[in-house]
Order: sequence, then C-alpha cells, then structure tokens
Amino acid sequence: MSAARAIGLLLGVLADGAIGDPRRAQPSTRFAALSRAVESRVYADHPLPGALHTAGLAGAAVLAGVATERFGRRGPVLQATGTAVVTWTVLGGARLAAQGTELARELETGDLDGARHTLSGLDQRRTAGLEVIGLSRASVETVAEHTSDVVVAPLLWGAIAGAPGLLGSRAITILARGAGRRVPRYRRFGWCAARLDEFVNLLPTRAAAALTVAAAPVVGGSASAAWRAWRRDTLAHPSPNEGRVEAAFAGALEVRLGGRTVYEHGVEELPVLGDGRNPDTGHVTRAVELSRVVGWLAGLSSAVLALLVGLRRRRRS
Repeated sequence: MSAARAIGLLLGVLADGAIGDPRRAQPSTRFAALSRAVESRVYADHPLPGALHTAGLAGAAVLAGVATERFGRRGPVLQATGTAVVTWTVLGGARLAAQGTELARELETGDLDGARHTLSGLDQRRTAGLEVIGLSRASVETVAEHTSDVVVAPLLWGAIAGAPGLLGSRAITILARGAGRRVPRYRRFGWCAARLDEFVNLLPTRAAAALTVAAAPVVGGSASAAWRAWRRDTLAHPSPNEGRVEAAFAGALEVRLGGRTVYEHGVEELPVLGDGRNPDTGHVTRAVELSRVVGWLAGLSSAVLALLVGLRRRRRS
C-alpha cells in the first residue's frame, strides 16, 4: 500500500501541474466559504466557539480522508487513484504559479492597481500605497509562504498519513487564514486555529526551506546564501514558522525581504531576511520559477517518504 500511496502522490502532483485546479468547483474555495458560513452562526468573542469551529471543520476533512483510505484498502489501484484525486484537489501549486505570474506581468506593465488587487487576494497585509519595490517584496514573500502552505505541507502530511493528512493539513491552513487572522475580531475566536496551524506547519516550513536551498541553483540562485539566510535571519522572528521559507527564498534570489509590514491590525516590524538588494519585478518571476521547482522536489520527496513510512510499518508488524 505504501507504493500505491507514493504513486498516488506523484500522480496528484502531475495532475496539478498539467490540469491545475478543478474548473467547476475549487475545493479550497468551497471549504473557505463553508467556514465563513459556519462562523457566522457560531461566532463569539471567546476561544471555545473558535475551537469548536476549528475542530468540527478540520475533523470533517480528516474523516473524509479516512473514508477515502478505507475505500482504497480494497486494492492498490483504488488507493493510488484515491490518493491521486485527493492530492490534486488540495494542492495549490498551479494556481499559485498562475497568480504569481499574473503579479509579475502586472508589475512589468506598470499596472500597480491590478497588482495591489491580485496581492490582496493572497496576503493579509494592506496593499494600498505599496509601490513597485514594496509590491515586489510582498509578492516574493507571498509566493514563498504559499509554496510551503499549499504545496509542501499537504504533500508532507500526505506521505505520513495519506488522504487524512492531505485534507486535514489543507483544512487547517484555510481555517487559520480565515478565523486565525491577527485582528481584534479573531484574537480569541481564532486562537485555536492559529495555534493548530503553527503545530501542523512546524515540519513543513522547515522542509520547504530545505527544498528551497536545494532548488536555488536550478533557477540561477545561491544555495549557500539561501542556507545562510534561513539559519541566520529567522532566529529573531517572533513566530516558530513564519519567515523560514521567506528567508530561504531571499537568500536564494539574493534579495532582501521582511522589515516593516502594514496589516489591518497594525504595523509589524519584522526581521530583515537576506542581505541582497531590494527585489524588483524580475525577482517575482524568478520566485515563481523557484516555487515550481520546490513543488516538484516536494512531490518526489513525499513519494520517497511514503515508501519509507510504509516499510517502517511493515517491519513493526
């Protein structure tokens, strides 16, 4: 069964790259809409309703994955097919590449209003007033962060736990981006989603940073600078996860990220990541290319990890 899971993960990555998101019903968008609908009914400025909201929706996603795994026990072909379909539906690599490419095109053509609008759909920072340098910096950071969240994290948990890991990790990320936002309304209600997201992404963010180091030379970047920025510049970051992949991207592309960032809830002075020059529109394009390479490496790594996990279980049994 471990081989079937590995094959399913690879097929799902290939489907995401070749086909992209499901056209008629993007599962992540529908899940986010469901989360908002449930939130409108249970919201209260207290951690308990937020914990129930998170547990209920994330638990439902995990149960759907359990059902998929049980169906796959009927045979390796069914397991590979089920894993492939789930992997395809949760991965966001193709969509991220398209949005990153759109950002790069808007910046290159001087359509700053369009770039601000596209970026606001991906990131929670305030984009009004950002000019080319600020938009380029935010775009590279966002591509790096989403590479970890919507590509590496689902694949890593998929390799470890199969369909429940794929669906559960993606659901938690979506919940954290909604109910886990750092604004007064969600400070207490979103506490559980934010903490759970931190836990779930402890390994994926570091795996994504390591893959970024490995992928840097493929896009003409510096592996040594990526490693140095990752290990050096994230020590001062207040979050256990945030900044890891951004720092690796900064080093790989030899640019400087981080610093003063304006959010809806206020201004944050984040650590400076990397020691290169300010990013420009060309670096956004290279960030998208780097994200693609990291995604392919994550697919291969997840397949190998799935095989290793399966072999270890066999030895124990």
